[in-house]
Order: sequence, then C-alpha cells, then structure tokens
Amino acid sequence: MFDPASLTFNEAGLIPAIAQDAASGEVLMMAWMNAEAVAKTLSSKRVTYWSRSRQAFWIKGETSGNVQELVSLRVDCDRDCLLAVVRQTGPACHTGRRVCFYTDVIDGTEVELMSPE
Repeated sequence: MFDPASLTFNEAGLIPAIAQDAASGEVLMMAWMNAEAVAKTLSSKRVTYWSRSRQAFWIKGETSGNVQELVSLRVDCDRDCLLAVVRQTGPACHTGRRVCFYTDVIDGTEVELMSPE
C-alpha cells in the first residue's frame, strides 16, 4: 500500500507536483502538495494542491470549473517530485491559458507562446 509519508518533502512539508495531460502528454502546470493533499488526490481522484499563499487546500477546478481528474500519480526516482497525469477540463493556468509554461526565452528575449483561451 502506498504511504504518502514515504515521499521526500521539503522543509515546509511540501513536494512539487507536475500536472501532465493524459491525452496529449503536454505539461500543464506545477504546484505543491503536502502529504494530506496527496492522500486527498488519491482518494477523490480530483487533484488537490496546497496553496502556499492561502495556507489551504486547493482542489483544481473547484471554483473555476477547470478540473483536473487524476488518471495516475507517479513518483520520481528520488521520491521528491510527483507527476499527476490528468484529464484536464478547460485551461490549466490561472491566466486562462491552456498551460502555465507559455513564455519561452529565445536569445535572451521572452516570447509569449499563447494567449488566454
């Protein structure tokens, strides 16, 4: 049985979690989870993060409707990073873009790759 306590959390009790679209393989976003957020994600199949600014759980899509349904949760080799493979409804980024990684640095210049949906 998987035990979230077996993961390597940072000094704040958090672990980075990368969300990847199950259909396209696209990297959507990165956020933080604590052990309880990991457990909630696994039990509910709704990806739950820990908001460092609000100091509260954040269930992706709870207010926006842009839900992340968990397909699988993968642990990296060092057990210090998670990959949440998800079915994403709507944009993943709070800016309204499909992904959070919408800025490319090309020859020292930032280039915006996509506009909000």
